[in-house]
Amino acid sequence: MVRRVNGRLPRLVVCAAALTLALVSPALAQSTGMVRGVVKDASGKPVEGAKISIDSDANNRHFETKSDKKGEFIQIGLAPGPYKVTAEKDKVVSAPTPISVRIAAGASITLVIGAGGAGGGMSPEAAAKTTALKKAFEEGVTASRAGNHDAAIASFQAAAELNPSCFDCYYNIAFSESQKKDYDKAEAAYKKAIELKADYAEAYSGLANVYNATRKFDQAAAASAKAMELTSSTPGAMAGGNADAMFNQGVILWNAGKVAEAKKQFEGAIAVNPNHAESHYQLGMALVNEGNLAGATKEFEAYVTLAPTGPNAATAKGILATLKK
Repeated sequence: MVRRVNGRLPRLVVCAAALTLALVSPALAQSTGMVRGVVKDASGKPVEGAKISIDSDANNRHFETKSDKKGEFIQIGLAPGPYKVTAEKDKVVSAPTPISVRIAAGASITLVIGAGGAGGGMSPEAAAKTTALKKAFEEGVTASRAGNHDAAIASFQAAAELNPSCFDCYYNIAFSESQKKDYDKAEAAYKKAIELKADYAEAYSGLANVYNATRKFDQAAAASAKAMELTSSTPGAMAGGNADAMFNQGVILWNAGKVAEAKKQFEGAIAVNPNHAESHYQLGMALVNEGNLAGATKEFEAYVTLAPTGPNAATAKGILATLKK
């Protein structure tokens, strides 16, 4: 019989709902990221069959893929770090675009080839505008990484003024507004990003996080479900992306008090990606609530193995110590 010492175990379960608010981000145990994007010509039309080159000077790696009928492409399995991405078709090459890939996260870019891509035939005014747009966007990225979200928002807004169809600008504005906890502005910016790019799964996921933080759980669940639907339907999307979406859906359901439904999402995420550490942790919490302590022990052990220094490692180890007494 497992002893519940001084009521510690029940208190841990009660705290789980509060802890999950910090767990909406994609799982930290993933070891790779991805880049997705779209290739357009100078007139803004999608380019099919463009060769996409993704290069890292840091680890001397080179990846190649091709754009589909919509001009879209995706490359998974990228180690974290800086890359340069170019598109080429019929010997015309886009300007190299720098990106930063993070663990379990996707970078989204737009590549332009033709007159507007490599500079051939571009008017001085257009060239100046392109340079200013690139500078503003890069300044926004730098400020955001440094945690200077006011400066980041100003830079991304300047970029959006130069290119009103820049859905990534609005996504990044929303992210920084979320970090400032200005959720009304974050919601508006995420919605603008979705207005510009209807299948923007990351924006739906961000919108779900905003609704979750403001306890609008029904809206959060709907936005998360849409993100999961879009991620699942993306050609070549990695399994981890589906697991992240299912995990986020589970967290939202958990915070709404729908523990049984949340449990199914965590189980589904693990079925898609057995190495999804945070889903193991949350499933363990759900099993503790059910009184299935043996099952919970297995999930917490899996979490500690997969993420020994993860955000919930100390809590998981503490619960395991109590369960094994």
